[in-house]
Amino acid sequence: MERKIVLSASDIVVKFKVRSKELTAIRNVSLELYDGETLAIVGESGSGKSVLTKTFTGMLEVNGVVDNGKIIFEDRNLLDIKNDKGWEEIRGRKIATVFQDPMTSLNPILTIGRQITEVIEKHQKMTKSEAKAEAIQMMEKVGIHNAAQRFDEYPFQYSGGMRQRIVIAIALACKPKILICDEPTTALDVTIQAQIIRLIRDLQQEYGFTTIYITHDLGVVANVADRVAVMYSGQIIEYGKVEDIFYNPRHPYTWGLLSSLPQLGLKGEELYAIPGTPPSLYDQIKGDAFAMRSPYAMKIDFEEEPPMFSVSGTHFVKSWLADPRAPKVEPPEAIRTLHERMLKVAGKYND
Repeated sequence: MERKIVLSASDIVVKFKVRSKELTAIRNVSLELYDGETLAIVGESGSGKSVLTKTFTGMLEVNGVVDNGKIIFEDRNLLDIKNDKGWEEIRGRKIATVFQDPMTSLNPILTIGRQITEVIEKHQKMTKSEAKAEAIQMMEKVGIHNAAQRFDEYPFQYSGGMRQRIVIAIALACKPKILICDEPTTALDVTIQAQIIRLIRDLQQEYGFTTIYITHDLGVVANVADRVAVMYSGQIIEYGKVEDIFYNPRHPYTWGLLSSLPQLGLKGEELYAIPGTPPSLYDQIKGDAFAMRSPYAMKIDFEEEPPMFSVSGTHFVKSWLADPRAPKVEPPEAIRTLHERMLKVAGKYND
């Protein structure tokens, strides 16, 4: 059965003016989102993960501009929207975002109940009493016990995990088609992280929305994603099904990310770290942006940007190593034994 595309972004370029200089944060990125799937976008800090998804909701900082491309959602190009009033039809109502720090998402001087009902009244055109009943029901859905009694409490009276549940309740109050989760568990301890991830997954099954996870935690990716897009220096350099990325990665940067997974490290072994730093996005990047950090770089990597090669019908990689003319190289040992290591980790959690 053919999957329905809910959002299609093509050739997106995002630039920022910073102290009279121009920084290109997103460089010709294209991707498609499918109905009901979970897409994880992974990469180091500064790779462009959050900037890319902000273009879907018109939330770029004031010094940022989408310089090229199209974002097609519900048969319209979102980049044709030029004001906040136009974005109000999309932002929150159809594409919602859960941010990593709930304290910056919630107003400390408004009650929890008021913050949820404001969204419901605005987007669903309900009366105050109807909105309150809907808000309490939503609080219960996200696991807030005694929701009716806690409706009039303030954010400081909630724990970090409970505040993040409220942020999720606000995001889902309008039943959006797409939920963007921007590092939603970073500020939480491991136990609460697992609860929040499970909650989002359960709500997705119930409501059928599409989820985008922005994260640097590949452990989270393995648990939640259907597909994965790996970003580096403002570009998607590899994407495919989660099985493609974890069991048949093809880009040296993806090898580095997977090799440095702390939960897959073995006792007595030194944990791998990718050498060097990403190139400056103020400069024009020649060739493969990862070439300076890659032990597998060839001469062409420093001269010409690689195209996106097809590994399979679901798996694509932006690396000259995928060119049929390239020499065959073996991935590092940590990648060759990755499946075995992941099974050991899974066994520990299942004991």
